[in-house]
Amino acid sequence: MIQRIQSIWLLATTITLLGLFIFPYVSFIDLVGLGKQIFVTGTYSSVNNEMTRESSSIAQAILAALVAIFPLVIIFLYKNRKKQVLFIVLEIVLIVLLGVWMFASAHSVLDAISQRIQAGNIGVGFFLLPVSIIFLAMAINGIRKDEKLIRSANRLR
Repeated sequence: MIQRIQSIWLLATTITLLGLFIFPYVSFIDLVGLGKQIFVTGTYSSVNNEMTRESSSIAQAILAALVAIFPLVIIFLYKNRKKQVLFIVLEIVLIVLLGVWMFASAHSVLDAISQRIQAGNIGVGFFLLPVSIIFLAMAINGIRKDEKLIRSANRLR
């Protein structure tokens, strides 16, 4: 049952979470006036319209990659729907933990230059996390519909 709708939602979750490597989750201007962006891979500054890495966050990038790839693994657990739902709930918890870690690291970077996270600082990366949680909730809904369909088919036999 790989061709079911929950597979599409899980694939959309993977694509959305891989966007964390493309889009910054915080953009700000430091005390010198340089534009800086924080990605899951590290902090980058814009010097002469070129992005240069100031610091790297390898552990955060690894966790983001694992969280992004995990829904692809969940797709192939289609034979055990209960395990699939359990792993989707685990994925939601991991996304929330990643979001907390991203917020804490952005807060520490901004706190070092006496700034705060404001609405103007938040980048696209922070908005990818709730979108992926919505996709996962839709996948759970699709799995539950499949379960109902299979139960009703078993009653007819």
